[in-house]
Parts: sequence; structure tokens; C-alpha cells
Amino acid sequence: MSRKALILDANILIRAVLGNRVRALILENAPTVKFFAPDVAYADAYHYLPALLTKRGLPADTVLETLEALETLVHSIDANLYGGLKNRALQRIAARDADDWPVLACALMLDCPIWTEDADFFGTGVATWTSDRITL
Repeated sequence: MSRKALILDANILIRAVLGNRVRALILENAPTVKFFAPDVAYADAYHYLPALLTKRGLPADTVLETLEALETLVHSIDANLYGGLKNRALQRIAARDADDWPVLACALMLDCPIWTEDADFFGTGVATWTSDRITL
């Protein structure tokens, strides 16, 4: 890859929609960094956002439109592309949270770090960045 790349998990997608800092980091760095997320991360974001929006009293339509717009900068990776790495990813993360294997599989596939707030990725052999430590 000619540009840096990062894999985002669902909670980073949600933070990009609900907050300003993560979205600003993505927008600011999009010219030089390729952002990706497994398709299931988007599915999780679409699943969990409505309840979060209700809890915060935010308009669902506008926020979900922001998530849709984010897909032009954070490219969704189809399971058909990363699925072949499932066993390898599970060997590294199953003891922590087996549901996170798609994020790890994408990072292994693209040989790039993960941007997350989830400590389950630490110790998996893939560089992991949290929002307060991200360096792009």
C-alpha cells in the first residue's frame, strides 16, 4: 500500500458519528490514510446507534446519515475478503473476545494497525491504537 492504513472497529465508527474528535481525525487524515472497517463493524454500529441516540435524545435520521456518509471515508470490507483469516484471527483473540475476530482478520489481511477503544486487541500481535494515542 502506498498510503498508511488503519482498521476501525464498531466503537470507533460510533464515536465518529456521535462525537467530533474521532470524526475530525478521520476527515483530517483521509488524504494520507486509508481507513477500513469490516462489514460487521458497520452492522454493529447500525444496530447499537438507535438505542444510544434515544438515550442521548439525538435525532436518529441525521446521525444515521452521518454514518452512511462515513462509509465514503471508512471503507467497508466484505466478509468474503477477510473470512479466510477467521481461524488465524480466532487463535489470537478467542480467549479475550471471539466476536472481535473480523476486525483482527482485516488487520492481518491488510497488515495494518487497529484503531479501537477495546483492550481485547492488545497482545494479539497487531499494533493497536486508542483515540487518545492515535498518531497518523
